[in-house]
Amino acid sequence: MPRPLSRRNLLSSLAAIPAVALLAACSDSGEKAVAQDATPAAPADAMKPADPAKPTTPAAVKAPEAQGTVDMAALLKPGALPDEQLGKDDAKVTIVEYASMTCPHCAHFHETTLPELKTKYIDTGKARLILREFPFDPSAEAGFMLARCSKDNYFPMVDVLFRQQANWAGVANTKDALLQISKMAGFTQESFEACLTDQKLLDDVRSVQKRGADEFKVDSTPTFFINGKTYKGALSIEEISAIIDPLL
Repeated sequence: MPRPLSRRNLLSSLAAIPAVALLAACSDSGEKAVAQDATPAAPADAMKPADPAKPTTPAAVKAPEAQGTVDMAALLKPGALPDEQLGKDDAKVTIVEYASMTCPHCAHFHETTLPELKTKYIDTGKARLILREFPFDPSAEAGFMLARCSKDNYFPMVDVLFRQQANWAGVANTKDALLQISKMAGFTQESFEACLTDQKLLDDVRSVQKRGADEFKVDSTPTFFINGKTYKGALSIEEISAIIDPLL
């Protein structure tokens, strides 16, 4: 994996990242990346039109096959940054998501699946979601840094950045686009630049990514670990429900 840009170049690099550089934002662009793993597949239902000859009543969705397992005790050990979590510590199901802020598949999950997941499982105490940073480019690093600098508003800032992704990721001047979004979230010019020039924060974000890659073999986003089993790609609410329900 190519080493991301250093802190002193991060702000200036945001003003000149071409859109083509973000096409691999959901994958490791290194030599070891495998095509079918590098870009998570879109949900099957979105790939082909409905057959008018078939009934429209949705069939039961089968849980996707897990793509490996990890030791949950190791996964949940503290890292360079404290985990950001939705849900209760004693939930029966723990979902750990590794995501990149510039990944469209991650944005799709957070816009379409997470609201229902939150209502059905997280708010009811059945599941909790831990989000971990896995940026593939300087723009994604900047997005996560701004979310961390938002303190108690981490998830609201993540939500805004995913929903506004097309307006800042890959545009002509990402720095200015992020600044405008950040101002609406309460940042000033000074606090925005202070956040994005915080060397320790940048190092910590990169450390979270490195740990995910080295210890848990994360190589694409989004990657989910659900009670120790690995699933890659933007899961639909039907797919994630099929995984969670037997665990409750």
